[in-house]
Amino acid sequence: MMNTSKTRDPNFRSIALVAHDLKKDTMIEWARSHRSTLVEFDLYGTGTTGGRLAREVDLDITCLKSGPLGGDAQIGAMIAERRLDALFFFIDPLSAMPHDVDVKSLLRIATLYNTILAINEATASRIIAQFHHEV
Repeated sequence: MMNTSKTRDPNFRSIALVAHDLKKDTMIEWARSHRSTLVEFDLYGTGTTGGRLAREVDLDITCLKSGPLGGDAQIGAMIAERRLDALFFFIDPLSAMPHDVDVKSLLRIATLYNTILAINEATASRIIAQFHHEV
């Protein structure tokens, strides 16, 4: 099977970008400031987040279903199938989520499979900076 990923590091090639509603603007601004590095990855995003990243940041991103409609489960499946290397999920810790069970399941899967995981800007920026220095 031929490796068609965009990055030079075959061990770190795909990232899922997800954000709770009140963190979507934060994700957009973060992605704008890291666009030059993000374009090196195969990107995936849940419904609204992925659509906004494609439109507002001009990223080539595969959009999955909205989180509450199965997008979190799709990302979890990608992690379990070893098709996703990192999950950047900007979580809003102050808002109750009606699909909290899905979010917890996704975080549990990411932890179980030892997936690179960032739940805020600071961590995501450090991970991206580390990658940028290695290539």
